[in-house]
Amino acid sequence: MGNFIEEIIEKDLETGKVKKVITRFPPEPNGYLHIGHAKSICLNYYGTAVKYGGICNLRFDDTNPAKEDEEYCNSIIEDIKWLGWKGEIYYASDYFDKMYECAVILIKKGLAYVDDISPEQMKEMRGTLTEPGKETANRNRPIEENLKLFEDMKNGLVADGALVLRAKIDMASPNINMRDPIIYRVLKAHHHRQGDKWNIYPMYDFAHPLEDAIEGITHSICTMEFEDHRPLYDWVLENCGFENPPHQYEFARLNLTRTIMSKRYLKRLVDGGVVDGWDDPRMPTIAGLRRRGYTPSAIREFCDRIGVSKANSEVDVAMLESCIRDELNLTADRAMAVLDPVELVITNRDDDYTEELEIEINPSKPELGVRKVTSSNRYFIEREDFKVVPPPKYHRLVVGGKVRLKGGYIIECKNYETDGNGNVTKIYAEIIENTKSGNDTSGIKVKGVIHWVNARDCVDLEARLYDYLLVDSTEAKDFSERMNPDSLKVCKAKGEKILGEAQKGKSFQFMRTGYFCRDIKSEGLVYNLIVGLKDSYKK
Repeated sequence: MGNFIEEIIEKDLETGKVKKVITRFPPEPNGYLHIGHAKSICLNYYGTAVKYGGICNLRFDDTNPAKEDEEYCNSIIEDIKWLGWKGEIYYASDYFDKMYECAVILIKKGLAYVDDISPEQMKEMRGTLTEPGKETANRNRPIEENLKLFEDMKNGLVADGALVLRAKIDMASPNINMRDPIIYRVLKAHHHRQGDKWNIYPMYDFAHPLEDAIEGITHSICTMEFEDHRPLYDWVLENCGFENPPHQYEFARLNLTRTIMSKRYLKRLVDGGVVDGWDDPRMPTIAGLRRRGYTPSAIREFCDRIGVSKANSEVDVAMLESCIRDELNLTADRAMAVLDPVELVITNRDDDYTEELEIEINPSKPELGVRKVTSSNRYFIEREDFKVVPPPKYHRLVVGGKVRLKGGYIIECKNYETDGNGNVTKIYAEIIENTKSGNDTSGIKVKGVIHWVNARDCVDLEARLYDYLLVDSTEAKDFSERMNPDSLKVCKAKGEKILGEAQKGKSFQFMRTGYFCRDIKSEGLVYNLIVGLKDSYKK
């Protein structure tokens, strides 16, 4: 059974109310898109337009030039195309002339008036949920005077904020949004597409329904915070004379644990230098997720899993992790990298010793076979894989203990060296003969298998271990109080040779560590942690 949006669309198509489904994704170009927007894109494009043979417009709601930028427009186009969207691009600003005409129509009908009270007075006179608002003296201003003042506003003869155009609806309405809302304000700001043509700009609640109607949108799908704005949406279209107007439908927005889902707060992090731009891999922006190593298909799968409803809820971010982990388990080649390296020397092999070992490319796809990895008598292993004093049930390397090197031989630790602070600097071990992986005739059984890199041909790389920007907290605190001081840890790591040859954006599973992606932005050899190996989400 489909969600309630699908049920509405299927009924409209069945009854002939709608011939072709036309939806839109209408972002404001005042920031980068985040994972919450991905839910809307997937619903409006894949869940409606694609599913029912319709179309989905990308329409920039560029009605506030004070906060808009061409950079944001370009990033939004790149992001939704990356997610798979195909369609036409529109701009609300292209409809400014039509919007102005509609405002004049309302004035001539006696349904809009110019007001000069201050924002503080307007707020005070608006009333409360239990008390009706109060009418301003300008509410009954003559139509001709309103037309003249509105034209003056348009022609730049009025200072910013001195006058506004308000819809004349009902100051006693139980819906506060219907208490004579502002539909135009004076704003002498340069527009990124219209230049300095306009001195007035429409408010969102006035512009949005007009944009939908002009484009012939059949189903205007938005989030639940706009539910109380729907009567105003309908009022604008009815009184501006649109036949067969679109209808607005609301669904619950996405809320993710440990994730900031507000462009305003995200912009604060960028402007304050807390993160390295909108595409910082810690950011929940689509650009940040892409740089971190997430794929369009994993994000689409996530949006499909969470579904569509009217009930607000918070989704565990582990579900998003689970989607990319499931995909990369099947698609990512395996590689070995050591994030905290310590040297391991094989004492019963000479310095000129080399041997090729076989490592599976991806155990989830045995048809891919194996690849050759060169070994020598010197390796790097993880510092955690050797203990001078091991904890209980420790199955890795200790003096006198045995482990298997991944794809290679069983080795026995003989000794180690430390520095003046007691830190282990070098480990010595011997290969046990006849224990080569895949050709072991020794009969020796070991519980531990550790990964390694060949010290003679490995590459130096930087591994960036990302965590979420917010700490997990149930207390109601401001984001600034929940910032995670350990959201980024940098490791000077050693990686096997293929990691140095990989293209930017290529993903690997670092054996026993996690899934990593070569950073698409950095000049050096940098790998970003996409997600760990352990799945904590309960499916």
